[in-house]
Amino acid sequence: MNMNDLKNTKAPVSTVTINRNEFDEKTENIYEAISITAKRAVQINSEIKKELLEKLEEFATYSDSLEEVFENKEQIEVSKFYEKLPKPHAMAITEWLEDKIYHRNTEKDDQ
Repeated sequence: MNMNDLKNTKAPVSTVTINRNEFDEKTENIYEAISITAKRAVQINSEIKKELLEKLEEFATYSDSLEEVFENKEQIEVSKFYEKLPKPHAMAITEWLEDKIYHRNTEKDDQ
């Protein structure tokens, strides 16, 4: 999944209640389902953080003096955009419920 997919996600921006039976239906274990989505949320977060830092670096201005502080409008706009994105855990849960996360239990596969 690329960053454009993450930016165009249907994940909610605010907290939403999820049906527990629907959430753990694929694994039949709520803890396993939570673990899978948590790992995906960490991946999404690192992807977003990497892209944000790259974009902010494009607009960075460097000065030799610590007293000079520049407010870069481009950096502010980029930061505001990323602040408005849904949280990584909401994106991961949406992916999980839409069957977009591949997972397998190696302990069950070996038996």
